[in-house]
Amino acid sequence: MKNPHDVILRPVLTEKGYDGIEEKRYVFEVAISANKTEIKQALESVFEGIKVEKVNTVRTLGKMKRQGRTQGRTPEVKKAYVKLAEDSKPIAFFEGMA
Repeated sequence: MKNPHDVILRPVLTEKGYDGIEEKRYVFEVAISANKTEIKQALESVFEGIKVEKVNTVRTLGKMKRQGRTQGRTPEVKKAYVKLAEDSKPIAFFEGMA
């Protein structure tokens, strides 16, 4: 198994992300090569006492940016929308943010 901290890069703290905290839905930015099983195992090993019920992933291409004649892309991002089981305890990192 990969190192869990290489799979989960950072939490996504947005308005849409805050709305899901009450229903035990969390959003994380993950490695592009990570699959759903790896994401589930990494979350359960990093945050003690949680049970992941479902993982949905979204992969977004980077936007085209230009400066003068030069153009390029912003980096590609993969996000994981994680739903915890009903009997699972919430993630302590997000406590008090909802």
